[in-house]
Order: sequence, then C-alpha cells, then structure tokens
Amino acid sequence: MKRTYAALAALACLLFASASFADQPKPWQMGLQDAATPVMEMNRWFEQYTLWFIVPITIFVLILLILVVVKFRASANPVPSKTSHNTAIEIVWTVAPVLILFAIAIPSFNLLTYQLKMPENPDLTVKATATQWLWSYEYQGDQAVSFDSYMLKDGDRAAAGKEDVARYPRLLAVDNEVVVPVGKTVRMLVTAAPTDVIHAFAMPAFGIKIDAIPGRLNETWFKAEREGLYYGQCSELCGKDHSFMPIAIRVVSEEQYSTWLQAAASDLAGANKALMAAVDGAPAAVQSAENITN
Repeated sequence: MKRTYAALAALACLLFASASFADQPKPWQMGLQDAATPVMEMNRWFEQYTLWFIVPITIFVLILLILVVVKFRASANPVPSKTSHNTAIEIVWTVAPVLILFAIAIPSFNLLTYQLKMPENPDLTVKATATQWLWSYEYQGDQAVSFDSYMLKDGDRAAAGKEDVARYPRLLAVDNEVVVPVGKTVRMLVTAAPTDVIHAFAMPAFGIKIDAIPGRLNETWFKAEREGLYYGQCSELCGKDHSFMPIAIRVVSEEQYSTWLQAAASDLAGANKALMAAVDGAPAAVQSAENITN
C-alpha cells in the first residue's frame, strides 16, 4: 500500500512539476535575503526607509567631528571659548531627534502590529519542537504527519538524492523539509522539549524569528507568495551543535502539497522523493515512480 501511495505521489507531482526558487545566504551578501512573504517585504522596505535617516545622520555627525577637531584644536584656539549654551542650537537638537523618532516609530509599530497579529483562520498549522540538536514537526489537522528534521551530512547526500550543493547547501540542507502550499497562511507553533534549552526558529526570507522555550508555546505565522526551498537556522545559542541545527521549508503548489500530504501520512520518505523529483527534474520523477511500482 505504501508503494502505491508513493507511486501515485510521484506521478501526480510530475503533472504539476514547476521550477523552484532556492533562497539561502549568498557569498558577500550585503543586504537582507529576498522577500518571500508580505512580512519580509515590509521588513525590507523598513530597512531601506531607515537608511534615509541613518546615512545622513552618520555623515552629519562625522562632519561635525571633523570640524570640531580642525577648527577648535588647541593650536588654533589658544584661548578656549567661554560659551555655555546656544538657545537656537538647543531647540534644534531637541526637536529634530523627536521628529526623527516619530518618523521611525510610526512605521515600526505598524510593522510590529502586522507581524504579531495572528490570522483568525489559518489554512495550516504546524508545530515545531526544538531539541538539542534537531527540529521535530507535527502537522495539525485530519492528516497526521510528524517527523524529525536533521541536518544532512555529506556522506548521506547520495542516498537522499541531494548531491546538488547549490540547491541543497552544506550545513543548511536537511533530510526532511517542512512542506507547505504557496499562497496559504501557515500558523507555526514553536516550543522546545520540556527538559531542553531555549532555541529560536528563524527563517530570514519569511521575516520570522521566534524563541522556542521549554514549557511555553509561542506562535507566529507566514504566507509564502512564491514557490521554492528556503533555509533558516536556530538563532539562539543552544549548545555545542547550535550551528548544525538548520531549518528548511519547501513551498510548493497546492496540488503538490495535497499529494505530498496524503502520501506522507503513510510513507514520508517516498513522498519526499516524489516531490523532490517533481521539483528538481521531471525525468527523475518518472524513474522514481517506476522504481517504487516495481
């Protein structure tokens, strides 16, 4: 029965095969990762917006420092000024920072409100539990799917079919990715094992980062607007293998997700391979389906 489900998953995923977008850190990257969700779009906008304040202020302060060093050095001013205050300057340096802070605070509060306000009717709920040093996932709903996600070791790449380092980068690729449908609101419940330490669930392209605390259930949400494979990491120092605790989320079409979910309930490995074949290359999907059927 498991082989039949996996074969059907492979063939169905092949029919809905599409190109994927892998979002991961790039060499010499200066800015934030490309946005895949509305929250990250707002984060990127806010970062660019604040630069219009930060850069001029930094340049202005630098110019003032240079002027003070040059104009008011001891050799140029053997007799220092006795000026104690200047009313006009004091008004300016009080009012200007207040206005700047208002200009930054208002969009900042709007962004925080948008990030922290949970959608009333999410399309999907996934629980992520952190343990030294892996993530465990549980899909809430009619289809009971749960699995552990470990960082993929170099020696396991061939067996997992993830030898393409560009798509499955070292120290970020995992054996089992979280699979979610594109354009759907996903609610993430995040916690840590009761006897564990504090971790953090972070996905840069989605603009989310939330602590995983033992005995506490935190929640966040995202809505991925484009398909692809996205990488994050545990972002709270949690022990010696903290840097080997990546997060991978694969965003696929709704049809691919439904097919994967149905097959994953009974055969997670087969469902993952069928989905990978459909996303990474159509010929592999046909071969995968044939191998499973045989």
